[in-house]
Order: sequence, then C-alpha cells, then structure tokens
Amino acid sequence: MKYIFETRMEVRDYECDIQGIVNNANYLHYIEHTRHLFLLSTGVSFAEMHHRGVDAVVARMNLQYKVPLRCDDIFISRLALHKKGLRYIFQQDLYRASDEKLCFRATAELVCIVNGRLSDSEDYNRAFAPYLPSAS
Repeated sequence: MKYIFETRMEVRDYECDIQGIVNNANYLHYIEHTRHLFLLSTGVSFAEMHHRGVDAVVARMNLQYKVPLRCDDIFISRLALHKKGLRYIFQQDLYRASDEKLCFRATAELVCIVNGRLSDSEDYNRAFAPYLPSAS
C-alpha cells in the first residue's frame, strides 16, 4: 500500500482499560486525528470547512484489531486515500513504533454534506487532487 501521510502518537494511560490495553473506541480517535492532521497538511482546516457549510462525515467504517497497543506505546498512524464516486476512502493503519507490528487497520469512507445536502466538494477535491489518480 502506498501511504501518503503519517504521524506519530503516544498512548496515554487514561486511554487504556482494566486489561491494560487501549480501549477499542480510542483507535477511532487516533485515526480521526490523523485524518484531521492530513487535511491541515493540505492547507485546509476541518473547522473552517464546517463554517463554510461543508462537512466531511463518516459514512462507513471497517475495523480490524490486530495487536493491542498499551500504555506509553509510541505508534505510527499511516494513511492512504482514493476516491470512488462521492466517497473518499481512507485506508488507515496503526503500527507500534518499537517493532513495526500492525496493531490496527481501518477503512473509513467519508462523504461531504454541502449546505445540508450530500454533494461533491470542490474544496476537498482540490486539496486531495495531488494524492488521487486523475481518473478517480
């Protein structure tokens, strides 16, 4: 897979459950934060887009938990992107930094709501154009 963005993060103690592993819901926070950082790296602010009436929302997710992350683990969040119709499809993988073990894999499909209606977003298309095949 060809990743187009990555960031490093650290597991914080309050993200872990009684078993000492990251609670499953926190993985969704990690990948959402990665998508927001990726968007900022393209020069677009998620919050600013909302104020302009453009909201990218999750339509579907597929999650695979592989190897648990634990307190104080450093991990690398990697992202790939393609587009199908109105959907932006993010492939997101989390790797434990110490050994590059795949810990979590997700496919997140997002669509845009523009002024209250499902629509294509020229702003997102422009921001993502360098990362998408021209025949998307």
